[in-house]
Amino acid sequence: MNQILILNIKTALNKAKKRGLSFKELMSASKVGVKGQREFRECLRFLEKNGEIIDRKTKIYATKFLDIKPATVTRLNKTFGFVKLNEDESEMFIPGKYFMGALPGDTVLVSPIPSRGTSPEGEIVKILTTGQSEFTGTLYQSEFGAYISPDNMIKFDLPIRLRDIGGAKIGDKVLCAITERGERHSDHKVKVIASYGDSQTAANCAQALLDLNGIKLAFPEKAQAEAIFLNQKGISQKEMVNRLDLRDEKIFTIDGADTKDIDDAISIKKLGNYYELSVHIADVSHYVKPGSPIEDEAFNRGTSIYFADRVVPMLPRELSNGICSLNPNEDRLAFSCIMTVDKDGKLIDFDFKKSIINSKVKGVYSEINQILDSSENDEIKAKYRLLYDSIFLMKELANILTRNKKARGAPDIETSESWIVLDKNSVAVDIIPRTRGESEVIIEEFMLIANEAAASAARLKDIPFVYRVHEPPSEQKIDNLHGVLSLLGMDCKDVRLNMPASVLAKLITKSRGLPIYPIVNNMVLRSMSKAKYFEVPIGHFGLVLENYAQFTSPIRRYPDLTIHRILSEVVKGTPLPKVRKMYEKEVVKASRRSTETELNAMKLERECDDRYKAEYMKAHIGEEYDGIISSLAPHGLYVELANTVEGLLKVENLPAGEYSFDEMIQYKNTLDGKTYRIGDAIKIKCIGVDVSAGNIDFSAV
Repeated sequence: MNQILILNIKTALNKAKKRGLSFKELMSASKVGVKGQREFRECLRFLEKNGEIIDRKTKIYATKFLDIKPATVTRLNKTFGFVKLNEDESEMFIPGKYFMGALPGDTVLVSPIPSRGTSPEGEIVKILTTGQSEFTGTLYQSEFGAYISPDNMIKFDLPIRLRDIGGAKIGDKVLCAITERGERHSDHKVKVIASYGDSQTAANCAQALLDLNGIKLAFPEKAQAEAIFLNQKGISQKEMVNRLDLRDEKIFTIDGADTKDIDDAISIKKLGNYYELSVHIADVSHYVKPGSPIEDEAFNRGTSIYFADRVVPMLPRELSNGICSLNPNEDRLAFSCIMTVDKDGKLIDFDFKKSIINSKVKGVYSEINQILDSSENDEIKAKYRLLYDSIFLMKELANILTRNKKARGAPDIETSESWIVLDKNSVAVDIIPRTRGESEVIIEEFMLIANEAAASAARLKDIPFVYRVHEPPSEQKIDNLHGVLSLLGMDCKDVRLNMPASVLAKLITKSRGLPIYPIVNNMVLRSMSKAKYFEVPIGHFGLVLENYAQFTSPIRRYPDLTIHRILSEVVKGTPLPKVRKMYEKEVVKASRRSTETELNAMKLERECDDRYKAEYMKAHIGEEYDGIISSLAPHGLYVELANTVEGLLKVENLPAGEYSFDEMIQYKNTLDGKTYRIGDAIKIKCIGVDVSAGNIDFSAV
């Protein structure tokens, strides 16, 4: 791109200001002759795409003189939508007639218009770039023709020509693409590109979501072939050289009963007043080399994805479930973090060693929980007979670490998780809340301290690293939290920007057991920033740790694999200046990609689980349940059942009356004074389900 010509164009338009210039005037002012017209047009397209200029009414203007701002379309409803301004990420309301057919993800230019309310309003004057053109939905037939009812991207149905339906049938879940944009949303042309069968079957909907997000179960041929070779090759004597041989140690794993990708094992000893805690992690970096086909695919995937009974692994199963998985009674290459912890739970020393281990038992959370509460049967006793001392020593140390975490001021926030039970046809037949027993807490604490050791090692060596960071709540979230707490009558003078996490921990502790607890827990959770990966160790707010990274799951997380590579160089004795040069750019790249893939995976997992929960509730339409109001929105109340299923109770399905919403915690019937608050118990009836969209509708009983 000709930077001098671009500068000339900008200079000319800056001089013209609001007057603008015609195409010929701008050519002349930019000193462009007939031969340079093609390059001139390319520069105009570049500036227009960046939102710096706009062509309006036969003249070209610099957008900054027209109060026109670049933005991104974020939400779209039937008669209106919202954009997020690039300059400050604030939202602007756009009436439907001023949308120009723009869709979520499009970058646009917007111009302010007089607002009819308190929020800023605008109109879209130009679409700069189009976002994703594909979306999922349901094909249906009406008296006016065939239509696609989109799941998320658009909140209204789109007509489709019969020739564009392909082999899809009415009622099918489909993946569609917008093939031609119109100036209004109803003018868009769409085409079915894949059909999955009945849209009210969760498995079909999940597969459509995977395809929409470009998630593939199969690995590229070269990556698959490499994984098969590595798994079949096994471990050679050469690979055991210079490794710490820990095969005779009482090392074992603890996971869910169905876990197949086992990437961490533990062992523990008591040495006087000290604990020697060792966390042994699958040595994935030994097998997945930089530049290899498997590495390229692992970077692309970023993380494994888990929902219902399915796993989309980051690594081929020959590695994730095979040679890398720490299966019982099999020799495995590991990367061991050997830590010395004093009687007060302080990490006083650590060492990282390449090792070879042999796990003695595949421990199961539920079984170890029974041992810890003395309810185990003879079969469990026999299975763990050599590990009882280790198990109770683990509990002893974990209790100390948990106590320390609370003392640091880490908030103990409750979240809802569930286990989706499927039948032989992969149909959801039950939803069971997940509970954390003592063994789950033990493993969590041990992984946390190993992750802290990894980050501390990087800080001590001053080497590039991928840190797991968590920033304090933003100013807007603090304001929202402060507003709700004030309504509840809580003392919130300490709730302010850059407050310590202990302030939030105290709020939860003070409210626990009170009627307001669900509101406080919910609002504290919402105030939290999203954790991310970052090359700078800015600390972890939620855990109240200065040094934190993720070292313990390289089978299913790319940042952990990157960390293993860096620490492997240190253990090998590579000079630190060389390590810095090798990874200073790599950690930036890995951090950005890992954050992106993690957020996408979390969203996809949630959306898939919503479909399975809706499928389960489809068999329970008409049944009544006791629930808790979990959150509020302008269109109604969200109610969570004891099994973690959440549905929408629309305002029109509340008892007769006129309702006001304080936009924070409460709906009130202005006729009889009845209120509906977050955390209130409420009896509801399931009145409707749409598996395709993952929606469940309730009415008040």
